Order: sequence, then structure tokens, then C-alpha cells
Amino acid sequence: MSTRIVVVGGGTAGARLAQRLPVTLLGEEPHAPYNRVLLADVLAGRYAPEVIALPETREPVRLGVRAVRIDRAARTVECADGSLVGYDRLVLATGSNPVLPPLRGLRGAELPEGVHPFRTLDDCLTLRALVRPGVRAVVIGGGLLGVSAARALAALGAEVVLTQQGERLMERQLDSHASSLLRDHVESLGVEVHTECRVSGLRQRNGAVTAVELADGFVLDAQVVVLACGVRPRTALAREAGLDVATGIVIDDELRTSDPYIHAVGDCAEHAGRVYGLAGPALEQADALADLLLAESAEHAATTAAGNAPTPRYTGTRSLTRLTLGGAHPLDLAAFGEATPRPGDDVVQLADATRTAYRKVVVRGDRLVGGVLLGDLAAVGALARAWEGDEALPDEAPLLHLLTHDGGSS
Repeated sequence: MSTRIVVVGGGTAGARLAQRLPVTLLGEEPHAPYNRVLLADVLAGRYAPEVIALPETREPVRLGVRAVRIDRAARTVECADGSLVGYDRLVLATGSNPVLPPLRGLRGAELPEGVHPFRTLDDCLTLRALVRPGVRAVVIGGGLLGVSAARALAALGAEVVLTQQGERLMERQLDSHASSLLRDHVESLGVEVHTECRVSGLRQRNGAVTAVELADGFVLDAQVVVLACGVRPRTALAREAGLDVATGIVIDDELRTSDPYIHAVGDCAEHAGRVYGLAGPALEQADALADLLLAESAEHAATTAAGNAPTPRYTGTRSLTRLTLGGAHPLDLAAFGEATPRPGDDVVQLADATRTAYRKVVVRGDRLVGGVLLGDLAAVGALARAWEGDEALPDEAPLLHLLTHDGGSS
């Protein structure tokens, strides 16, 4: 391609583009692009850091390069080292930042010794160096990231306490029954779980954390604190350049921002009012943008019969959450769509307490709108296809068949 494409951000979305197109990729981290989804496995010692590296990009990545300013008139990106990178098309794949909760003892971005977010490979490696058997660790946040971090710390032999402000673990993805089963499993790993529990502050001594204070006055001793309170789209670069920003950088169906020469993909992007913050949508957006840029290139146009092929578009992603938790009896879970039914919805549930197996689907009219599976995930492929396709369910198939991969005999 003769078009100069510059990508800011070496995460999942940026790396995917660089695998498909010859681009200049500016990666702020010193590491080659890696699979962030597997960080908990690196923390637990299941994988070495090099194992989670993403496939190589078509052009070498410029590592350790932080973009600090966009000059839209000159079409250049200024980097922290003073260098300027010119572009014909710019792609912002700046990802997201961990949310730092408003706690006593936290001042700005300066964290006490022993307090760490769990977002990057460096976070992971730092935690691995700190944690040893018997270390008292508190994880703040009981979502997907917090549960994954707690499991990994327990695997290292730490005494782990998992705190969740909401009434149940992974409340965004799971219904109450599935969340209860998840809690039982997490506790079986040796993790102490506290729900409906608000953390109010941190205690320190000589700049190092010593305890976590709860709003009810209870105090949890802690040598390590992991902040897993969610993420926020990283939009400062776009905002300072004058691009439209809501929660994320606003993009249209062609992944364009308010500047037609600048696109955004991944955790930093907001499409149709939604920020996904998940790997699946980031990959779909990157692939859609790669197709778009290829379709616009002169080389591609010359190989098409009429040069007027339809423009690729991104219309949104239906994303499924999957998690595997280790232990003597590993637990697999998957969740998608709306797990909590509305009035009038049809719900089918199958539960087997002896095998810690649970399946549930929610059907609205003739459409599958959500589901949760724990334990045996053999049916998840068929369910995910039915949900992602958003097609009418066949009248002759009883709802029970949606939950069984063998025609309902199990």
C-alpha cells in the first residue's frame, strides 16, 4: 500500500491491524504486542511471558514510543522523544486505563508500594515478584478481571481476599445462581470473598500499604493490593486533538472519527453509543478497518472488476465472555447477552449440583437474547451462533434443545 498508515497503540486491536497491513505501529509498552486476556495465566505461573506474544506484525513495531500530540493540519504525530511521524491515515488504538477508585490513601497516579492495577504485562511481572506463599493480598473489584486476579494470586500461594462492592461476583455477566456457583468455586480455591463490601481507604507505613479499610470499619491486613475496578477508555490524545469524544472516541460505521483521516478501534473507541472494552470487538473492529483500508487502496481497486465493490462497514459486535478458573476441579464459564430476563421472556435452566453444572438461556419472542453456562460448555458453540446470528429460532425446536448438544438427552 502506498498510503502511510500510522497506528498508535500496540494492544490487541493495533497489533491485529499491523498483522494485516504494512503500518507504522507505535507501541508505548517496551514489550512486543501480547494477548492481554492471558495475563492472569502469566501471573499464576501457568505461562511464561513470551508464550502470550501475539503473531508477528508485517513491519517492526516501534516499542517504547509514546505519542503525545496529533497535528491534524500537518497530519503528523509527535512522540515523547521529540520525533514526528507523518501519516495519510491515523488509527488510534490507545486502549484503556485502569480505574483508580477514590480511596483515602490514594493521591493521583502515585500509588503506595504494594498497590498495583492489573492491566499490563509490567503490572503482572511486578505482582509476580511481590507475591510468595503466605503473602496477604486484597483484590478490590469482583468483576471478570478481579476474579481472574484472585485466582492467579491464590495459585501462587497468597492469602487472598476478594472484595466486591456489588451484591455478587461478575454481576454484569452472570445471574444470581451462576454467580453463587462461581463464588463457591472461588472460595474452594482458598479465596475469602466479601460482597456488598465498599472499600473506603488504604493504610500505609513508610510509603507501603499495610491494610485495606472497609466502609463498615472493618480492616483487612494487606501486603499487596490489586486494583481491579474496571477500565476507562484512553481518550486524552484524541480529546486534545479536538476529536469528538463521549465516553470513548466517537466513530461511525467506517471506524472514522470526526476527522475523516483518523480512525479509532478497540477499547478507546465508542460505536453507536457503546464502548465494548473486550478483545472480541477489538479484533472485529480492526478487521473491519483493515478491509476498509484495503478496499480504498489503489492496488485493491485495480484488481476489482469495476473498482466499485461495496465499502466494508462495522455494525457492532455481539461479544461472549469466557473464563476458566483452575483448581483441583477447574471451572469453565461462558456468558453472553442478557442473562436477566424481562417480564414476558421465556427462560430455560438446567442445573446439576453434583457436577457444578448450570445452563440457562433467555428467549424473547423468537430470539435468543442471552445465556449463562458453567461447567460443561459443550453447548456454547451452538448457543453463541444462534445469538450472534440474531435469527428467529425454529418453531419446531423446543427450548430445551438450546441447552443440550445431544438433542436433550442429558
